[in-house]
Amino acid sequence: MPVPSPFHARTAELCESHRWKDWSGYHAVCHFGDDHLPEYFAIRQAAGLLDVSPLFKYRVEGPDAAVFLARVMARDVRKLKVGRVAYCTWCDEHGKVLDDGTVARLGERRFRVTAADPSFAWLARHARGFAVEIEDESQAVAALAIQGPTSRAVLRDACDADLAGLRFFGATACRLDGVDVVLTRTGYTGDLGYEVWCARTDALTVWDALIAAGRAHGLRPIGLDALDMARVEAGFVLNGVDYWNAQQCLTEAQKSTPLELGLGWTVQLDREPFLGSAALRRERDLGPRRVLAGLEIDWPALEALYERFDLPPSLPLSAWRSGVPVYAGRRQIGRATSGSWSPTLKRNLALATLDARHAAEGARLDFEVTVEYERHNVPARVVATPFFDPARKRS
Repeated sequence: MPVPSPFHARTAELCESHRWKDWSGYHAVCHFGDDHLPEYFAIRQAAGLLDVSPLFKYRVEGPDAAVFLARVMARDVRKLKVGRVAYCTWCDEHGKVLDDGTVARLGERRFRVTAADPSFAWLARHARGFAVEIEDESQAVAALAIQGPTSRAVLRDACDADLAGLRFFGATACRLDGVDVVLTRTGYTGDLGYEVWCARTDALTVWDALIAAGRAHGLRPIGLDALDMARVEAGFVLNGVDYWNAQQCLTEAQKSTPLELGLGWTVQLDREPFLGSAALRRERDLGPRRVLAGLEIDWPALEALYERFDLPPSLPLSAWRSGVPVYAGRRQIGRATSGSWSPTLKRNLALATLDARHAAEGARLDFEVTVEYERHNVPARVVATPFFDPARKRS
């Protein structure tokens, strides 16, 4: 049975929809009101506040902390400076992705790793021989994401951080309503955004302070449905949806490499061996067999298909997470795993894993659509991701 997060006393009062889901063993709000669209527009036009405490969080500390993390991560964490955060993937010895998440360097010998799946046992197993201490802080540390174009203004009124000096993927300690927090300029929406990390015991103080500061800036609490729509627009993959933890896969075909997921930029091979490096070097030289790509589904063709049945076009109101076949001619060459209508871009979008030879930008493919219990195909075009990438995210 899911348990309450540190912010549950506030989110439960506000959740008029009574729509919840299990996120890593915690109660998580799907959407607070009648539907998720006002919350989505808060992300894109003002600011949204999301409880992200269910993320797994690990403190990695000690003389060998940087060397250890460089050994288990595909990215060379030794190069990360204090006050910086890196998006990372980590793999098994065959170069297959176990998870993706962030590594924040909070001190010369202290890091925080966030993950979607439980990773303590895996980290501890590989820590043998390193002078490093690993502590699971998942329950002790509460976290909020504040995302959207006015998020900086909210935080300017709520805390004493040097926000002008906090660069994209930066981290800083600051005070928020008398509480010590760590603020990172990170998020999962593809927009200007921050995440606030605090002790569990301070969670409600932090929530109340942000809500109070946000009243003048259009801040509203948001749930996972709005987040899912925003992360599709941002082209972000999701563990358990767009790929699977290699340890949980039943067949080799279910496993993915960073290059296949479009995350080759998280892999730094020109250094000492790390977990999976030999396999990843071979894949770099040969090229991946399949890749994750963006698709834009042809709207006029979709309208015409529904018109044949005397029906208006029908789309899910929220982002979808089901496998949909993608074809080149009569042959299936991949599957779409996430998608959403983008209210901001006015485009029907999907993330798909495709055979590499069919994934060139501009390629014309066919996307399967079921209408009145019959399967049909409509044209789709391979497009670059992220679909949505505002300048304010990095400015």
